[in-house]
Amino acid sequence: MTREIWIADDDRNVRFVLAAALRDAGHEVREFDQGNAVRTALRDDTPALLVTDVRMPGEDGLALLQAVHVHKPHLPVIVMSAFTDVSTTAAAYREGAIDYLAKPFDLDQAVEAVERALADAPDEDTIEQPQTDALLGESPAMREVFRLIGRIAASDLNVLVTGETGTGKELVARALHAESARRARPFVALNTAAIPAELLESELFGHEAGAFTGAHRRHAGRFEQAEGGTLFLDEIGDMPALLQTRLLRVLAEGEFYRVGGRELLRCDVRIIAATHQDLDARIAEGRFRADLKHRLDVVRIALPALRERRVDIPLLARHLLADAARQLHVAPKRFSRSALRVLSSMDFPGNVRELENLCRRLAVIAPGREIVPTDLDRDRVQAGIDADATWADALRAWADQALAQGQTDIHAQARDTLDRVLFERALAAHDGHRGQAAQALGVGRNTLTRKLGSSRSRRRNTAEGAPSRNGSA
Repeated sequence: MTREIWIADDDRNVRFVLAAALRDAGHEVREFDQGNAVRTALRDDTPALLVTDVRMPGEDGLALLQAVHVHKPHLPVIVMSAFTDVSTTAAAYREGAIDYLAKPFDLDQAVEAVERALADAPDEDTIEQPQTDALLGESPAMREVFRLIGRIAASDLNVLVTGETGTGKELVARALHAESARRARPFVALNTAAIPAELLESELFGHEAGAFTGAHRRHAGRFEQAEGGTLFLDEIGDMPALLQTRLLRVLAEGEFYRVGGRELLRCDVRIIAATHQDLDARIAEGRFRADLKHRLDVVRIALPALRERRVDIPLLARHLLADAARQLHVAPKRFSRSALRVLSSMDFPGNVRELENLCRRLAVIAPGREIVPTDLDRDRVQAGIDADATWADALRAWADQALAQGQTDIHAQARDTLDRVLFERALAAHDGHRGQAAQALGVGRNTLTRKLGSSRSRRRNTAEGAPSRNGSA
């Protein structure tokens, strides 16, 4: 790999002045007048950086960029063009360009962009390569998780995986299946909280034709689909009571009926269940069956929150960033050491899933090949995240407390509070002018007036001792 900078532009004057400026800055430069010549030269050598025009005779800059992205994915490319429309700019970044110079450009800014790109560009062996195993960690807590997986995977024991939302419970289930004797049979996952209660029974056990309105043909449920393999039941703590009873029978007897069916079906399925909730607390509230919990909780694997294993954050971040670049078909990037230190200090209430989403945004939005702390600040602003605390964090804490206290109808309470706060702040910002406040919020004036009235009425009733929505006096 040479340390030369290659310039491709059919305009001789542009090549001349840019090359001269770069040579004055101490760089070696090689010039090309068309994309085909660059592609031929790339067979024998690779520059430190390629600067290419978009529109050239023969192969244009975007086609060249696409070829470079496929065959030389670590080669940084700066695109320059007199055409600064959205489609051209977006196409350049989509094909892997790390910067875009609009013609006519200031030579000092062009040299600065080149030197920034050279400083950002990592050697090929420093780019993190995607790994197939996304269940990663070097912390003591994760080593214990891996040890448990290794010890129990080969057995047919039912497993309960616990942990906060986003900690990777399904990854544990898939790892247990992949290391078991059932690995050649299906792995079937079902989020019991994502299926309406009236449909969940059919999803689990299947149904016969005519069992209910819309059941035009026989449907095999998840137990039949997972025969001989593993059935992963996510968010088991949210399963309705009636379904808990039916599931208990299957676990105890190994048999079930389809909805509307008379044929008794036998099943050979290993159950792995997961929940972010405290099942013992739900049992005490009468919302979960103790005998079902004992059937599921034969072996428990507790996943730590990401904030409890900060030492794993750099490893996860590098892996997730590389994986995001591969999936999104963008040029690979890397985290600077200072950026990794900042990441390791963050709490990530959404755990690994939140870190994954951040890495996906950075893979697309971060301007350079190396992600620095200022990119993290920019990302948090673009994602609508305050650096210290967010209203979403406060909402999570309130929801956790309300659920722990057994309150009901908390969605209506939260919605009413949200409406009231937004309307009051909008009125304050517009000196009490309801029309302007409504316009700022994107609602009609009548809607604003009606909701303000109903909100005040509810608060007055509560203050006078009327029962609130959650049934407390």
